[in-house]
Amino acid sequence: MNICRKYWIAVLLLGTVMVHAQVNPQVLAKLAAASEHFRNAQADVSYDTYTRVVKQHDIETGTTYIERGSDGESMGAIFVDAGSSIPSKIVNYSGGKLQLYTPGTKQVDVFNAGANQARYESFLTLGFGGSVKDLQADWVVQDQGPETIDGVKTEKLDLVGKEQSVKNMFSHVTLWVDIDRGVSVKRVFYQPNGDMRTAVFSNIKLNGAIDKKPYAIDPKAKKVQH
Repeated sequence: MNICRKYWIAVLLLGTVMVHAQVNPQVLAKLAAASEHFRNAQADVSYDTYTRVVKQHDIETGTTYIERGSDGESMGAIFVDAGSSIPSKIVNYSGGKLQLYTPGTKQVDVFNAGANQARYESFLTLGFGGSVKDLQADWVVQDQGPETIDGVKTEKLDLVGKEQSVKNMFSHVTLWVDIDRGVSVKRVFYQPNGDMRTAVFSNIKLNGAIDKKPYAIDPKAKKVQH
């Protein structure tokens, strides 16, 4: 995995945002109620990374979890290239540290959140149990109404950054949120250059026991700090 791909994943998981928001009060009320009961979520996921300049789609599948703890948020994700059953990369985030592990090279790239940990975690939980207060503080939201995705009734929310630094990373982000459970079933990050990354979540399970062994990183892996 080249450094551009690593940077892209790091930006998605640790992107800094400082924006403003407004959205339908009934939708906010349901999301707030779901957030109060959220402890964790597990899901299967399909990723489609589209590179506009070459008109190419890079398809990956895998699993992910997001967990809320007393010391902050943690997450894990496994990525598998199309046509393979072996993980191409494993992602772990906890304690303000994001690790991207590439099993093929036995290398783990490490990114530290530092003083921005709380803000990063707010971005990390976007569409997965995040607080409505953070949503209102961090995004300008356009409620585009109900839409059914794979049989699931969702509310389509389009998020736009207020500050230019955010718009330089993402022109906008679209979420399809199951507002009763407070989880996204689909989300798309759009870049100003026309590239986009789509994630579709299925088999979503809430507040259950999580087996974190598949997300473990080889302790002997070579660490590269960024």
